[in-house]
Amino acid sequence: MDYKLTSRFRPTGDQPEAIRQLVEGIHEGYPAQTLLGVTGSGKTFTIANVVAEINRPTLVLSHNKTLAAQLYGEFKAFFPENAIEYFVSYYDYYQPEAYLPTSDTYIEKDMAINAEIEKLRLRATASLLSGRKDVLVVSSVSCLYGMANPEAFSEKVISLRTGQREDRDRFIRLLVESYYTNNKVEFDSGNFRVKGDTVDVFPAVEGYDGVAYRVEFWDGEVERISTFDPRSGRENGLLSELKIYPANLFVTTKEQVDRAVGLIDVDLGSQVDFLKEIGKPYEAKRLYERVTYDLEMIRELGYCSGIENYSRYFDGRSAGERPFCLLDYFPEDFLLVIDESHVTIPQIRAMYGGDRSRKENLVEYGFRLPAALDNRPLRFDEFESLTPQTLYISATPANYELMRSEGVIVEQLIRPTGLLDPIIDVKPTANQVDDLMEEITRCIEKGERVLVTTLTKRMAEELSEYLLRHGISTSYIHSDVDTLERVRIMEDLRKGTYNVLIGVNLLREGLDLPEVSLVAILDADKEGFLRSHRSLTQTAGRAARHIHGRVIFYADKITESMQLTMDETARRRTKQLAYNEAHGITPQQIVKNSAAIWGDGDISTASAPAESGAYIETSGTMAADPLAAYLTRPKLEALIATTKKQMLAAAKELDFLEAARLRDEASRLEKKLEEMA
Repeated sequence: MDYKLTSRFRPTGDQPEAIRQLVEGIHEGYPAQTLLGVTGSGKTFTIANVVAEINRPTLVLSHNKTLAAQLYGEFKAFFPENAIEYFVSYYDYYQPEAYLPTSDTYIEKDMAINAEIEKLRLRATASLLSGRKDVLVVSSVSCLYGMANPEAFSEKVISLRTGQREDRDRFIRLLVESYYTNNKVEFDSGNFRVKGDTVDVFPAVEGYDGVAYRVEFWDGEVERISTFDPRSGRENGLLSELKIYPANLFVTTKEQVDRAVGLIDVDLGSQVDFLKEIGKPYEAKRLYERVTYDLEMIRELGYCSGIENYSRYFDGRSAGERPFCLLDYFPEDFLLVIDESHVTIPQIRAMYGGDRSRKENLVEYGFRLPAALDNRPLRFDEFESLTPQTLYISATPANYELMRSEGVIVEQLIRPTGLLDPIIDVKPTANQVDDLMEEITRCIEKGERVLVTTLTKRMAEELSEYLLRHGISTSYIHSDVDTLERVRIMEDLRKGTYNVLIGVNLLREGLDLPEVSLVAILDADKEGFLRSHRSLTQTAGRAARHIHGRVIFYADKITESMQLTMDETARRRTKQLAYNEAHGITPQQIVKNSAAIWGDGDISTASAPAESGAYIETSGTMAADPLAAYLTRPKLEALIATTKKQMLAAAKELDFLEAARLRDEASRLEKKLEEMA
């Protein structure tokens, strides 16, 4: 299929030129291009138009799950008839295995897997292996971690057609080898049930859409294939052909297991001897006991806790060879889009080093075989080798993107609403708090909000207390504040519960708050990461959603970073003003429902956009993965029942914190169910 862009919007401002340049560059074979797009300029809509024109499988990479969820929702709306998939880490909670030699502390791996996200990951891989061209996957950096060999996964896909010679028992064996479970009591995703010559299969992939399959055999032949609703049992229709994808991303065969066990045994003996030779008999004994136990589990059950540390043996890789990952499932001509590249690229660079340092301790002290080092994310050079054509998106592209793009930047500076980049003022640090209070008071009188950035957490807390003592409703955010609590604080800021929000690095919150008219940066002349050109430009952009947006740098001197930020902002304002004058556009204030911050409620503007049909970028951050937004009523009811069941199980185990979390989650889902009614 081809991509079919469905939208009532049309490209406006400098979007048409940006789309033309990007598409032209892709067709010319440029390995990398950079889209410099300011906040609110409709970058997602631009990329959607590019994808629709080039018609290739596309991977959109985001640096965190929250922004990935927001992008997934936007692309899903633009391409409702195409395969838009979501691939992020399926851990709700993950504590990696680690050893701290300084305190002789071993930390066992602990995790909680989100089954719904696991199904979405399966669906993404199935869509890629189907051969479709209209596949767009929105992913976090988890796509760079190890997965099964795509060839091994595709070999496990079961293909059936009406009239095919196929034995029922052989079909059941194929299902079991693809990690399906024979379960007549709970017919759920990843299960099958047998009744005479009829086999019902609840697929792991299509099951997310509420579809199950019924395969009927007669005299060693597939007589009939139908689809039905697994809840009601009502038949939906007949199929002439059927493909059933494995129920697990990590698939293997008995031959591979036997081969892996032999190789692990050999390497165990070699490593135990090595540890003894270097004077570590205790570590050698520990390694022997742990790996021997794992081997017994693998022989008897086919798996063990921490089996991913032996993935090299199952994949048939040599020592040091990179693992397979989601990028291997894409065809060679796919397009990679990296959102907020100035943040995402450094994150990709750091992944390998952090994983390596943790596992080196485990290997050195006899907790794991050296093969555990090969269960890892990609190194940055490996990542580059797998990405033929890349689009970087950022308001402040870093040197790496500029180098890869050979200095060619496609700019998108015009906002459909006509809003301009904020005015930047520089004020002395003497009496900066008193001056800030005056500015805050003026904003409050107009019903506007204020963001303040400080250099330290202590300063944020003390400034917050000072403003509270003077009757100004204030809150602060820093790394010690819980994630959900941070989202609630932002929601309260938009509602007017707070007028001022103080933080150290407000960029990490992904803040786009239309109510904020003033951003105050204290000690702006203290050069460093938080006062670099890119950080200052990004922070100043938080005021770009307001018609009266202003930024104040409190500083005693103008640093190079400050000057670069002011020059760049002035350049953008000049271009935006010229465009507004040429097209007779009057800037329009964006007014959005505060519920948008949770991904609920409508996102609406107070007045028509500056140009009819122009796309206005959404600004609400989503507090959770976007699963509930796409569930039908029956699936939502089933999810509520499952959540309550997990809540009771957690309470029975005396895990009251988890039970409380699940209770709140069930309440949120029930509220959504009421809204649907």
